[in-house]
Amino acid sequence: MSLIQYHTADGRRAVGLIDAQGAVEVPGVETVYGLALEAIAAGTSLAAAVAAKGRGAAIDPATILADGRMLAPVDHPDPAHLFLTGTGLTHLGSASTRDAMHKKTSEAAEETLTDSMKMFRMGLEGGKPAPGTVGVQPEWFYKGTGFSVVAPEQPIPSPAFARDAGEEPEMAGIYIIGKDGTPWRLGFALANEFSDHVTERVNYLYLAHSKLRHASYGPQLRLGALPANVSGVSRIRRDGKVIWEKPFLSGEDNMSHTIENLEHHHFKYELFRQPGDVHVHMFGTATLSFADGIRTEPGDVFEIEEAQFGLPLRNPVAIEGEKPVRVRSL
Repeated sequence: MSLIQYHTADGRRAVGLIDAQGAVEVPGVETVYGLALEAIAAGTSLAAAVAAKGRGAAIDPATILADGRMLAPVDHPDPAHLFLTGTGLTHLGSASTRDAMHKKTSEAAEETLTDSMKMFRMGLEGGKPAPGTVGVQPEWFYKGTGFSVVAPEQPIPSPAFARDAGEEPEMAGIYIIGKDGTPWRLGFALANEFSDHVTERVNYLYLAHSKLRHASYGPQLRLGALPANVSGVSRIRRDGKVIWEKPFLSGEDNMSHTIENLEHHHFKYELFRQPGDVHVHMFGTATLSFADGIRTEPGDVFEIEEAQFGLPLRNPVAIEGEKPVRVRSL
């Protein structure tokens, strides 16, 4: 079962259900956020809350997507209360690209593990702890708030000061915090954790700068657990032609951490357990076009797809103009 959010042809917000029986509007529901709060209050699952609403009129999600009416599958009425965050070096094979990006050039340094490789090995050794125990904490980064969320099919803006505009195909866990501070997982979605890899390569301490970019996720929110094996394709189209394409793997079969361990090390901070907040937490990747020497251009289209997650996630790249900022004394 998957959920989508969209604008109807007459402009109102709606929630759609996609399951084995087809795709329909969920009657009387405008947001997945509101529906999730109802489910928490009723002590039921999100799937049960959807079923209780019944099945409305049939919809065509592919047409909604093509018309540009698709929204992110979960948002917040106040964008400042949606957090975009993520983890890195969590996937088998993910260390090679990062290690090459951050390796020092001296011969002595090549005989020493980089911080990236150390972090990766820590995950291999302690990222999947025994039940009831806590594993090693992963790399963690902050991307922004709901301000930085880009809907499927809409352009991802890259700031004028950016040195690169690169995709990262990932799985994102979607969460809402209950009144008592409990994090509730709604499900998972495809995500493009858009980043600036050239800035990151200058110095590892620039990782924080490189991640402060927009991101997109969806179109569908897949309810339930993340499949153990996620096998999709990430590609870039330029002028309608594929210029780069590569498979990407996710799910715990292809990861050095469990989802539970990654969730623990995010939500252990009380800051991230504030009632009513939404969290979109991205779980990393081992596949980057940047690693293959691709430099994106304005108008290039990122496309991420995986059969278990339904519709593909597509976004073109848009380079923003200069936006001078002046700090004034009050």
